Parts: sequence; structure tokens; C-alpha cells
Amino acid sequence: MLPGVVSTRVGYTGGHNAHPTYRNHPGHAEALEITYDPEATDYRALLEFFFQIHDPTTTNRQGNDVGSSYRSAIFYLGDQQKKIALDTIADVEASGRWPGRIVTEVTPAAEFWEAEPEHQDYLQHYPSGYTCHYIRPDWTLPNHTRNAGARAMTAEHAEPTQ
Repeated sequence: MLPGVVSTRVGYTGGHNAHPTYRNHPGHAEALEITYDPEATDYRALLEFFFQIHDPTTTNRQGNDVGSSYRSAIFYLGDQQKKIALDTIADVEASGRWPGRIVTEVTPAAEFWEAEPEHQDYLQHYPSGYTCHYIRPDWTLPNHTRNAGARAMTAEHAEPTQ
């Protein structure tokens, strides 16, 4: 886990039905809810990691997974997080780290539905299991300024980010 991350849950958000499941989650994105300690990290750092491990230039696709469930999305809580998300996207776009235009959507957080137990900590249980997310060593954004207000979130807040 990243320093400052207290816990994570995978699940679904932003869709059309209550109590979605892996087999029935129309319109939902497969997402990660992150609870973090704002004394140890900030929202911007979480977003930078998000852009480091996935391809933000493909619409409705990550690796071999295709469909709106696999869209690149940031689900924010409040205007401050929205601004930080948009600023981070602008920095990622300007950095040229990705070959295409950033298509990550930024939308208000909706209700988060936890995925089935077999999807939690999947790669810890199945180290050789399928993944389309890869850590790119030494990937950083040049010349950015962190928003000091990003630390205003409390550890009780959960951040669904993908």
C-alpha cells in the first residue's frame, strides 16, 4: 500500500442500479474507495499514483477490459477535490507522459457499493492473476505545485477514485 493509505475497498459507483454485482452493474464504474491519513499523504499524491498505474487515454477500456465499467474516472467529494483533480489532469496532460489526450472523467461521488469478497485484495490472493494496472517506476509529474488545502480531508472520508 502507499504510505498514508489506511484502507481500500473495490466496488462499483456511478451507475443505474442499487446493490450492483460483478454480473449486474449497468452504468457503474469498477472503482476503488481509498481511506487515507491526511497527515501522511494528500489527495494530489493519490491522484498522481492513479495516473501512474493506469492508462488515462483510452475511453471505456483498461488493458483487455472493455466497456463503460472500465472508464478512467475520478469521483470527487466537494469542490476542493474537484479542483485538485482537474489541476492534476491538466498537469498530466501537459507532462506528455502519455501518448494521447487524457479522457479521465471527473464527476461527483455517488453511492459506493462494495464488490463481492472474492474481488477484495484480488492480487494478494492471486499474485499471478490478471491485472491491467502496472506501477511505472520513477514516474512523476514535473513542475507541479501541490495544493496545501488537499490535506483538509479527514481520515474518515473515503475517496472513490477508479
